[in-house]
Amino acid sequence: MTRRRWPLRAADLRGAARLLTQATTRVTDVVEGMHARISPWPEHPATPGQTQGLTRLIYRSVRSVARFVGGGVEALLHLLPEGEAQAPNSPQRDALIAALNGVLGDHLQASQNPLATPMQWRMDGQTLPSEPALLQRTLRDKGCTSKVLVLVHGLCMHDGQWRHTGHDHGAALAQALGFTPVYLRYNTGLPIAHNGADLAQQLEALLAAWPHAVERLVLLGHSMGGLVLRSALHAGPPAQQRWVKACSDLICLGSPHHGAPLEKAGHGLDLLLAQTPYTAPLAQVGQWRSAGIMDLRHGTVLRPPAHLPLPTGLRCHAVAACLSGAPRAGKPARLAERLLGDGLVPLDSALGWHRRSAQRLAFEPERCLTVWNTGHLDLLHSAQVSQQMIQWLR
Repeated sequence: MTRRRWPLRAADLRGAARLLTQATTRVTDVVEGMHARISPWPEHPATPGQTQGLTRLIYRSVRSVARFVGGGVEALLHLLPEGEAQAPNSPQRDALIAALNGVLGDHLQASQNPLATPMQWRMDGQTLPSEPALLQRTLRDKGCTSKVLVLVHGLCMHDGQWRHTGHDHGAALAQALGFTPVYLRYNTGLPIAHNGADLAQQLEALLAAWPHAVERLVLLGHSMGGLVLRSALHAGPPAQQRWVKACSDLICLGSPHHGAPLEKAGHGLDLLLAQTPYTAPLAQVGQWRSAGIMDLRHGTVLRPPAHLPLPTGLRCHAVAACLSGAPRAGKPARLAERLLGDGLVPLDSALGWHRRSAQRLAFEPERCLTVWNTGHLDLLHSAQVSQQMIQWLR
C-alpha cells in the first residue's frame, strides 16, 4: 500500500501560520470597529474605530495573543527538516496555492509570505531555471523549435490547469504547427500592470536564452492572462525589448477586456456597506481581496488606469463563450445572452465591444470567434477553439 504524501511543505505551513495570525488581527479590527459604532460609549478620540477603557484592553489582548501564538508556531515550524520543505509539487498544492495567490496575492508578496508565487517559466510540468546559461542549456536539451508559444493562465489558476479534461491547447498547437509551448506561472493577485511589466522582462530574458533564432512568437492568454499579455505588449516597446518584434499573434480566450460583473457586484457591495456607520467596518472585509481581482472590475491593464488600444504590428484574436445555444441565423444574441456570456465574462467584454466607441477594441471580425454552449473553463478544452486557433496561425 502506497503511503500518501502530505501535499504542503514546511514553508507553506509557516506561511499559513503567518496568514492566520494576520487574519485574526484584522478580523479583530473589524469587530472592534462595529462594537465602537454600536456601543453607547464614544469611540476613542485619538483612534477612531476603536473602543475605550476595559473593552479596548480586551481587543488589544486578543491581538497580542494572536501575534504571540502565531510567532511561536512559525518558530516551531522552522525546526522541521529541510527535506520536507523541498517536497515535490502536487496538483492539490498547486491548486490551493494558486487560489490563495489570486485572492490575497498582493498581501502575500507585501508581507514576504512564503506562500507568494514568484513569476516563473514552466515546461513539461517543471520550472525552468532563471540563470541565462542554464536556461539556454535546458531549452536546447528539450529540443525547442524556432516557433515559440507562450501560454498565460487566468485568475486563481496555474500553468498545470491548461491541461483541462485531458486536452492542452499548447500540446495541440505544438503537434499541428510545430510550436514549442512555454507556460507562465505567476501571482494573479498582483496588479495586472505589475504582472505585465514583469512578464515583458521575462519574455526578453527567455528569447535571449532561446537556443535558436526565434522565427515566430505567439501569445495565448486565458481570462486574466489575456489582459496581462496586453499589458506586457504595452510595457515592451518603451524599454526597446526585442521580443515584441518577434511577436506575430495575440490570442485572448474569454478575457474580460471591459470588466467582469462579479467584481463589479463586489465593489457595489463595498459601497453599500460603507453608507452606514454600523456596517462601514464590514466594507473593510471586501477591501481585503487582491489588486488583481479589483483590476477585473473594468479590465484595468495600466497604472494609472487608462484605456489601452490593441497593440499594433501583430494580429489580435478574441474568443468569447456563451452558456446558451447559438441564436437563430440572422439574429443577434439577445441582451441576456450577451450579459450572461460564459458565466464569468460577458460576450461584449470578451470581444472588446463597448457602448462608447472610443473604448472599443478593434478586433477584426474575421479574428473573432464565439463558441456556444460553453463555459469559461470549457474554453480550455474546446475542440472548436483549438481548430480555429490552428487556422488563424497557419
